[in-house]
Amino acid sequence: MNVRTHPTPARHPIPGSPWVIVWQAACAMAAGVGVGRFVYTPILPLMQAQAGMSAQLGALLATANYLGYLVGAVIGTLAPALVRSRTALRGSLVVLIATLALMPAAHDPAWWFSLRALAGAASAVVFVITISALLLRLRGQRNHFAGWAFGGAGAGIALSGVLVAIVGSASTWQLAWWCSAALTSLFLVGAWPLDTGVAAAPVAPGDRPRPSTHRWFAALFVAYSLEGVGYIIAGTFLVAAIEQRTPGLLGTGAWVLVGVAALPSCALWAGLSQRWSRPLLLLVALVMQAVGIALPALLDGTAPALISAFLFGATFLAIGTISLPIGEQLRVPRAVAILTVGYSAGQVLGPLVVTPLLRHGYHQALVLGSLIVLGGAAAAAVLLSRFPHHLVPAAVTQSVPGCRDGARSMLTHPTLGQEVSAR
Repeated sequence: MNVRTHPTPARHPIPGSPWVIVWQAACAMAAGVGVGRFVYTPILPLMQAQAGMSAQLGALLATANYLGYLVGAVIGTLAPALVRSRTALRGSLVVLIATLALMPAAHDPAWWFSLRALAGAASAVVFVITISALLLRLRGQRNHFAGWAFGGAGAGIALSGVLVAIVGSASTWQLAWWCSAALTSLFLVGAWPLDTGVAAAPVAPGDRPRPSTHRWFAALFVAYSLEGVGYIIAGTFLVAAIEQRTPGLLGTGAWVLVGVAALPSCALWAGLSQRWSRPLLLLVALVMQAVGIALPALLDGTAPALISAFLFGATFLAIGTISLPIGEQLRVPRAVAILTVGYSAGQVLGPLVVTPLLRHGYHQALVLGSLIVLGGAAAAAVLLSRFPHHLVPAAVTQSVPGCRDGARSMLTHPTLGQEVSAR
């Protein structure tokens, strides 16, 4: 008797084109990261000029946002059901819009502090849920799809920078916040249909826990944590530092360039990881970023400011995209969660570390941020010199028998593809 067999259905069928998921996730990233977290950077000079806000208070408000982000990331890690909740995603986006719109409602620093902290927590929840949806919905797809989804953060930075530049040249800091809330509402429309409720794939019978490699993880942790401290100094004060030396629209224009450079960066660095080792790419990216952060502090003029913006935009998202999968390659349990905590704690510390320097302007703060990132590069160099030779890059996964996708975590960047080892 002939028995007709049917092919096993795919574990995670994707309805329609994966570009639909990319678009929806990119809108969520643009809202939660591009505008929700970073629109404060171009608005900061407006608030100092028009609302009389001091540089020290500006650093404190930045710290509030990053502290809220750390809390939101921890909540996302401890609540597995949250990262599959479409309601939580939509609710967090609505809360984020409300915090942006309410910033002009009072001139009380405590009010601003509370709103920025709440915005940080909402941004983290949006980020965690979006990452979870990408990992599940785009599993098995080419790496560049998720890379372009992460580029939504760059698009949000660029568009909000243009918006603040237009508003700031003709109106007030209050209108800048309201327009930012309106822009986030547009991104909300695009992110609203994102499907977050796909169940995780079952573990295959042949999957077995692999022995962990901890000996090189400390260097990676130091590099990524120092990046959290150093990058956020530039991410908070770059526009103000440029405008302090070159009044006009150059600072905001540089911030727009940051977003434009960030938009394709994750996809491009993911492509490079198919040819070169990630520890080498991490070292290169950290050095590039350190140079970019220091340039406007050391040199006046349009060219240094724009080069700085390009180098910063091309690396600040990509460094996370490179670092987190290295932890997975090292097979350290909960590597991504540990790295994320170090990175988030660094973001909280960054503005606090440079606050005593802000009495003399922002340029000493940028120099310190650059030196901190160079410290991360030194740790990456140690990692590169000692990285286990038997851990292979993603490019060989198709040619090495027995290779499988590495373990994933909901807080990781998916653009780095498959973390594997030859067995």
